[in-house]
Amino acid sequence: MLQSLASNSCVRLIERHRSTWYFVSLVLGYVLYLIFGAVVFSSVELPYEDLLRQELRTIKAQFLQEHQCLSEERLERFLRKALEASNYGVSILNNASSNWNWDFTSSLFFASTVLSTTGYGHTAPLSDGGKAFCIIYSVIGIPFTLLFLTAVVQRIMVFSTRRPISYIHTRWGLSKPLVAIVHATVLAMLAISCFFLIPAAIFSALEENWNFLESFYFCFISLSTIGLGDYVPGEAMNQKFRELYKLGITFYLMLGLIVMLVVLETFCELQQLKQLRKMFYLKKEKPQDRVAILEHDHLSFTTVSKRAAGLREDRSQSFVGVPTRGSPNDDPMIQ
Repeated sequence: MLQSLASNSCVRLIERHRSTWYFVSLVLGYVLYLIFGAVVFSSVELPYEDLLRQELRTIKAQFLQEHQCLSEERLERFLRKALEASNYGVSILNNASSNWNWDFTSSLFFASTVLSTTGYGHTAPLSDGGKAFCIIYSVIGIPFTLLFLTAVVQRIMVFSTRRPISYIHTRWGLSKPLVAIVHATVLAMLAISCFFLIPAAIFSALEENWNFLESFYFCFISLSTIGLGDYVPGEAMNQKFRELYKLGITFYLMLGLIVMLVVLETFCELQQLKQLRKMFYLKKEKPQDRVAILEHDHLSFTTVSKRAAGLREDRSQSFVGVPTRGSPNDDPMIQ
């Protein structure tokens, strides 16, 4: 008996706080996913990092042995300065001196990566004035970009998702959730083809040192706004039509970001995903004043209903008390 009561109380407790338990499981799952990613990246990349470190040490030792007039301290100082300049996008190589990082097209490309929060990191402001302006420009520009993207995506969704789904549902009488799932799948496949596969093939042809996987990797890292900066197009030595190429990349990034947001919004409007999200959300509580108004209306309605029932009973009793008129033969005066 006690065990059944305890189990029933546990079940009621779980049912009452179901959203909380779902949220806790979501947090634990996310933490485990982070740990899983860290373990995989560490196990895959750590051997390559160690191999690269050993190779650099070997090259450095060989260079010092061949140039004994140069001390290791002077070489370290030179390399430190060169690496510091490289972090700002400035290379010391002779064949890289023709590429400027702050001409108009490169600055436009940098502004687009800042406003879209992609931030490759291959180019950064050198001066204090540039860093201060970047802060002010981002504080104003990022919310402005979010507003712009929201307005654009909202208008595109009407023609790309809502109207086609409503038309197919009305025209052929198919189930609306089924039509939405098929439409979202087709839209995602089109987006992957037009903004990942085809651009990856183009980048692998235009960039000398990129294969198809590296080009596809750049497209994904860019359009997901991760922006690691290890692959940046248009930075090759003696790049042909570099200014036009940078403009095209800027247009591709902005258009691709809009398309990705449209696809994500299309999937978010699926009924199944809406139900899944509701599992982890808190239930909306009614405001106290609204609850008081509802209770007052309920009491008023109950009082009026009772009064109406009492009036109906009184009327029925009064009608029962009135004598009915008989036939003329029953009247003694007539008789």
